[in-house]
Amino acid sequence: MTAEKDLYTLLATMHPERRDGEFVYALWPHGKPLAGGISAAVREAEGLTVVLPREEADRLELSYDFVGAWITLQVHSSLEAVGLTAAVSAALTEAKISCNVLAGFHHDHILVPVADADRALEVLHELVADSGGQKPAPELVLRSEQPADRPALLALAAAAFAVSPVTGQRIDGEPEEVEMLARLFECEEYLPDFSIVAELEGEIVGHVISTRGWAGELKLLGLGPIGVVPRLQRHGIGSALMRETIARANAAGERGIALLGSPEYYSRFGFVASTSLGVEAPDPAWGADFQLLPLALWPGGVSGTFRYAGAFR
Repeated sequence: MTAEKDLYTLLATMHPERRDGEFVYALWPHGKPLAGGISAAVREAEGLTVVLPREEADRLELSYDFVGAWITLQVHSSLEAVGLTAAVSAALTEAKISCNVLAGFHHDHILVPVADADRALEVLHELVADSGGQKPAPELVLRSEQPADRPALLALAAAAFAVSPVTGQRIDGEPEEVEMLARLFECEEYLPDFSIVAELEGEIVGHVISTRGWAGELKLLGLGPIGVVPRLQRHGIGSALMRETIARANAAGERGIALLGSPEYYSRFGFVASTSLGVEAPDPAWGADFQLLPLALWPGGVSGTFRYAGAFR
């Protein structure tokens, strides 16, 4: 079954259902094997948070504060869909009902205070009824960056990279990506067509930049940084920027795109470890995190160490 991406189709066709029982959030004891019918888990720098039935938490003598009702939004939402959780949380916020959102592969789920469960279901059914005649979801516009965009793009980078992907904690001071992006805008290797802005209803919500790089004498693109405003991260905007970059690169006759990032994420776009294509990372310690996407005109027989734009160095 194909996952739905259109916001108003999702809202108009979803069927909220309450799961039996009461559920709690608890911190799982360090080093203890998982057990007890855990329904969800989130790994953080401080420890492992689990969501499980209240009776199981009591049996395992786990402490908790929040006791919630679990509501599943019965519609097969794509992980790249934009706006579903925002619309649901906004409706519940207006009704003064707190909610915690969990995204699964097939569905989105929310946990609300047990005392508010019935009212939350009413609010969600009203949202479904009201969505049938609404206008289509706002279109995500992808366009080339203009010089006047730059203050907004630097502010976006500051917000997008304010939390460390390693520790999950806010970093001290200004993220280094902000200064790097400012240098890339002014460097010789800057390529106007590969500085791409994402707009939603006139607001800049994402940006990706690729600059000239090389492996030996072969010209390539070096992608990064790529950023999305925090409230819309994991809503498909980053993926849209990646696909637009790849489409533009192929249309321009570029040979390949290099980047440093998570193989688990970027493999979905066709990226592979650069060494499998004969290209070494600028820093050998990067290992498999340094990746290459061979484009339609990839020549083969390439060897050398990748060189980023001078602004990176």
